[in-house]
Amino acid sequence: MAITRDDVLNWVRDYAQVIEDNHEMLTDLDREIGDADHGANMRRGFRAVLEKLPAVEDKDIGAILKNVGMTLLSKVGGAAGPLYSTLFIKAGTTIGAKTEMELTDWAKALEAATVGIANLGKALPNDKTMLDSLYPALSALNSAIENGASNGEALQKSADAAYEGMLATIPLVAHKGRASYLGERSAGHQDPGATSTYLLIKSAAETWSDS
Repeated sequence: MAITRDDVLNWVRDYAQVIEDNHEMLTDLDREIGDADHGANMRRGFRAVLEKLPAVEDKDIGAILKNVGMTLLSKVGGAAGPLYSTLFIKAGTTIGAKTEMELTDWAKALEAATVGIANLGKALPNDKTMLDSLYPALSALNSAIENGASNGEALQKSADAAYEGMLATIPLVAHKGRASYLGERSAGHQDPGATSTYLLIKSAAETWSDS
């Protein structure tokens, strides 16, 4: 089954609620290796997204996602604003003027988002960033699609891989962002960006499980 425009809108709403429910945890993680604002910034951004969402509910998927990205760029401070903005804008641009998409479209969108974030942040795998959740999620999604998995199965495998990637950031030494200033002391802490990214992939898997 295809992932419809309504499915995408429901995902955005669900992720906004996930951020609302987990913003304190994200900020606590950021307090350990950053400037203790990731959860608050994401919460502010997605509250603004929900306010603006009704104005684009009748648009195509690409327009909806690009609107989310532009809202985050204007409302989310710190490094997260441009990075999450890039994720949604690149995904939206890739999907384009469709009102429903196949899982392969989502995989292409996620790949474009991942490449865009990597280019913007100049980060590599194991640099202890959100990419450490995104790369495994994308790889697992593509593998599942190639092996003929159902949408629900493929999305769950993607979420599981993002979770493992998130946990794998704990022993890493940060090489990007404010956390990199800590050097070796950044090891032993879970990356907040990888955590919010896992929550995004998990939200998509749960929202689209029946698509």
